[in-house]
Amino acid sequence: MAAVQVASSLPCGQPRGTPRELSPEQDDGFRRLSARLRALQPDDSTVSRMEIHLLFDQLISENYSEGGGVAPEDVSAVLVRACQLVPLSQNHLVSKVSQLIHHLLYRLQVVVDEQNLDFLLTYTISAIQQCSSWTHMEILQALAALVYCNGSKCQKYLPDLLGKSGLLMKLSDSAHSDPEVRRAAVHCMANLCLSVPGQPYLEESYQNVCFQAFLTILQSPKSSDMDDITFCMLLQNALKGIQSLLNGGKMRMTETEHLGALLAVLKKAMFHGLPGLNIEMPTVLYPTPLPQYDGRSPVKPQQPEPSAARLSANKKKKHKVKPKKAQQGEKEEEEESSGDVEVAPSLSRGRVNTCDENNWRFSPRGAQSLPVDGDRAAGREQVWPFASSSWKRASSSESDYSDSEGGMQGKMRSYQAKVRQGALACFLSTIKSIEKKVLYGYWSAFVPDTPELGSPQSVSLMTLTLKDPSPKTRACALQVLSAILEGSKQFLSIAEDTTDHKMAFTPFSVTIASSIRELHRCLLLALVAESSSQTLTQIIKCLANLVSNAPYNRLKLSLLTKVWNHIKPYIRHKDVNVRVSSLTLLGAIVSTHAPLPEVQLLLQQPCSSGLSNSSSATPHISTPDCWKKVPAGPSLEEASVSSPKASSEPCWLIRLCISTVVLPREDSCSGSDAGSSLGSTYEPSPMRLEALQVLAHLAKGYFSMAQLYLMELGEVICKCMGEANPSIQLHGVKLLEELGTGLIQQYKPDSSTAPEQRVPISVVVMFWTMMLNGPLPRALQSSEHPTLQASACDALSSILPEAFSSLPNDKQILCITMLLGLNDSKNHLVKAATSRALGVYVLFPCLRQDVIFVADTANAILMSLQDKSLNVRAKAAWSLGNLTDTLIINMDTPDPSFQDEFSGLLLLKMLQSAIQASTDKDKVKSNAVRALGNLLHFLQPFHIERPRFAEIIEESIQALISTVVNEAAMKVRWNACYAMGNVFKNPALPLGSAPWTSQAYKALTSVVMSCKNFKVRIRSAAALSIPGKRAQYGSLEQFAQIWNALVTALQKSEDTTDFLEFKYCASLRTHICQALLHLLRLASASDLLCILETLELNGDMIQSYVLQFLKSGAEGDDPGAVHTPQERDQMVRVALTHIHSVQTPAGDTAKRVIVAFLEDILAVHCDSSGGQVALLGSSDQ
Repeated sequence: MAAVQVASSLPCGQPRGTPRELSPEQDDGFRRLSARLRALQPDDSTVSRMEIHLLFDQLISENYSEGGGVAPEDVSAVLVRACQLVPLSQNHLVSKVSQLIHHLLYRLQVVVDEQNLDFLLTYTISAIQQCSSWTHMEILQALAALVYCNGSKCQKYLPDLLGKSGLLMKLSDSAHSDPEVRRAAVHCMANLCLSVPGQPYLEESYQNVCFQAFLTILQSPKSSDMDDITFCMLLQNALKGIQSLLNGGKMRMTETEHLGALLAVLKKAMFHGLPGLNIEMPTVLYPTPLPQYDGRSPVKPQQPEPSAARLSANKKKKHKVKPKKAQQGEKEEEEESSGDVEVAPSLSRGRVNTCDENNWRFSPRGAQSLPVDGDRAAGREQVWPFASSSWKRASSSESDYSDSEGGMQGKMRSYQAKVRQGALACFLSTIKSIEKKVLYGYWSAFVPDTPELGSPQSVSLMTLTLKDPSPKTRACALQVLSAILEGSKQFLSIAEDTTDHKMAFTPFSVTIASSIRELHRCLLLALVAESSSQTLTQIIKCLANLVSNAPYNRLKLSLLTKVWNHIKPYIRHKDVNVRVSSLTLLGAIVSTHAPLPEVQLLLQQPCSSGLSNSSSATPHISTPDCWKKVPAGPSLEEASVSSPKASSEPCWLIRLCISTVVLPREDSCSGSDAGSSLGSTYEPSPMRLEALQVLAHLAKGYFSMAQLYLMELGEVICKCMGEANPSIQLHGVKLLEELGTGLIQQYKPDSSTAPEQRVPISVVVMFWTMMLNGPLPRALQSSEHPTLQASACDALSSILPEAFSSLPNDKQILCITMLLGLNDSKNHLVKAATSRALGVYVLFPCLRQDVIFVADTANAILMSLQDKSLNVRAKAAWSLGNLTDTLIINMDTPDPSFQDEFSGLLLLKMLQSAIQASTDKDKVKSNAVRALGNLLHFLQPFHIERPRFAEIIEESIQALISTVVNEAAMKVRWNACYAMGNVFKNPALPLGSAPWTSQAYKALTSVVMSCKNFKVRIRSAAALSIPGKRAQYGSLEQFAQIWNALVTALQKSEDTTDFLEFKYCASLRTHICQALLHLLRLASASDLLCILETLELNGDMIQSYVLQFLKSGAEGDDPGAVHTPQERDQMVRVALTHIHSVQTPAGDTAKRVIVAFLEDILAVHCDSSGGQVALLGSSDQ
């Protein structure tokens, strides 16, 4: 008989473990009972029925507490044999065998295979059809166990179960008389919807049937014949069914009505049974920027608010120590329901998250209970400033309704809480199944807004966070809110309240800003009120998500200050997860819209400001340098950016992070810490990693603060890279890269940092010497950790060029040798990082004239361009572009030795590789065409004269032409036009006489007239104005084609359907006018006729744009445009002088008309500028 398979997941979604072996007594008991069952023969006698009853009871009562050690095939044999022994006419036995199926499958956690499933499903479906109605409850429980994770194998039974007259559809209908049977039928439907990865899912028609059935159940009120607990279980099953449809079936809510109806019932279920609150929701929620109606039914006045009830319970129990047995029972109940909803959402913020992956590792459930009430109260008074708040929460142990509270009321509240948790879990799945832009249409329905004066606060997710008595439900609500906030930066960016709006209406931007302020207020209220460490962690993570996405540069000050001051005490919280999430939040604050003046001031606060003196505080903030084993040498002490003294600490947060990373713990940790760092004297790894990330954020956004600790941070990095933990090493290297990048930014020509505020070059050299003398070279050679190697390459590429040239010669050789050697790595991450680093080094002033280094780098890059990895090829193409930039820079040096010594064969290979790369993906192609343009510009006359270069030049230009005209990414086409302009700059190339001339000009004129992207048009117009001789523009027809194309482009300079392109209109017209004047300056006598024709047709249009060009010019965003008034005016005068000098036949009117046209432009411009132009012109002459 075919075997059954171990289930791949539990009902709660967690993987089932491998069955453990039963003890010999248990194994013998099951074998003995199953052998007796197999030995029985079908018999309708009373004795036989009694014996079967007894065997079934014994099998059900057998002790399976040690786990599923029974072989799956034995379970299959027992169930099939049991059904064979029980005729459908025996209702009591059918009920008993149904109990056996349900008990064994759930207790032993097995999923029946397809062959046995066919027999057992046929039997149970027939039993429902033929047996008495009182047996239906047990039969449906057996059916639910059979179809669990088997939906794909039940396809042929779906018409009988889910068809129009299907059994489950009838039994789940609201008209059915037995509410327990109805609930069991919905449970079966929910299990049918549960998916297994890799297996086919329910057909779409059945998905819709189930979804509509679940939705109807959630919309329907409780019937009079159904008790409250059964109703809660019914709602739970319907919610789990919808969640399974959304998760496994990838059901998409494409219709607004369906989504609105689902969100309406989810919002109602989210508040089901919440004490003191009963909302009435419309049938459908619609997307709207305004809060929607959610009426509140009146509640009995004698029923206390949940906060008051929890407070009174806290007062009553304050001096009582809970019995150990009660605590144990409470823990078991929490564990039993812990699988319903995951309450540790991942915080995706575009960076390495060290907190989530270790969150539960350091907090086993058995160690998460809070201390007894007296200790807890004392601890809270030390940590939270608002100890006397009347709405402060009871602890998780007081609000989870354990057996100690007794009675139906506690049980009822527990079931209602599970409904709220199920609704929140279903909402989370809904969020993941719809687009964010659709979700934000319902923002006002779930996210609070500042209430109007005198009006009540609208119910939202924050209502649950602040008022729900169950810490698990509060955590679920926070998880959903985090999912809504995640990725909301673009939506929230419209918020704006920096000025007071005194209008008859409230702009939407102000509404969103008000919502952001209310979120801050409510989350901070929840923060000081929360007592459960797990929920506290979720609150802080939610705040971090909010901070990461809110546009503080458009909001009034003080929001971040409030968050900052509230979170400080939690840095020293006894629970490691709270401490880690607190650092995550601080990291979010220093990375959002950095640098913000408000955050700059917060960083400069005294280190003790807002920090608690709790005895459990860890880590402590040390005095500077106390962790160093060896005192710094005199050279470090003399450095102008050496570590500051403790009496005048510039940044307490940097000091805190350094202490967290390098100092041992001074105190005992909570139970959640104890298992994390056995044998380690430091803080748990998640704390240290998060501290390193905060330091990296500070180095990136607030380098002026981080530079004060440069040498000390260097020693921290060396210590981290010297540790055995690869994650600590990796984050140390990431910090090094950010510090190196910050130093480079300081020395850029456009840097806003004053020279006297920069880190001196001597200190930068000292810093990098420390790195290269330390463990950085070892990290570069750690082939067993390729990610670390790649990050070390990135860090090595962030060295300041001015500092590199001052490094000792052996250190320079070490860097170059390391990079060239790692370029042969088999790992694509390392190879990509090495290729990029070489592309950085080749631009260093001290290296770019070294022919041998440039040649070695070129060979390494060409090898990487052949790699199978797209990422490696993309980095290599970028580096090839940089290398060819170096060739162009070297052309401008007085010493021509570089051009003479650079290998012509290597140039040939570079051209061939660039041509091949120009047909690759866009990531590679954009830099490949850039390299082609530079290489063709670099070619010397003695190269071009060689026959072997003629063919490759033709191929290169054809590759550029093809890229200009093809529908590639706009960045690729922009680079291709730029490259074509570089080609035109080489006077040695036969531009004008070569066959490819007309093709090149045709491609550029096509783009300048019709490309959708105006930046590409601008670049093509700039390329057309580069040739410096009339002969380079080719024949008369070619010149006329270029001229007419530019005039047409000028006419169409405002024709666009994309409003984002309008900001480039002025720049485009400037470049076109510049190109037209350039052509006039080169025009020959035979060209004047075509110019005359266009002036007769479009003279007024051209004149108006040229006058605009003279008046305003480019907007200063393009270095190729002419900016100063003198230069713009001079271009027109040079063109006029040239036309005057053109020799034409007697009686030719074209010259006279063109001269008059240019003189009119100058005259009008002179009049509009008050004679200044005339004066300038006369002085020039």
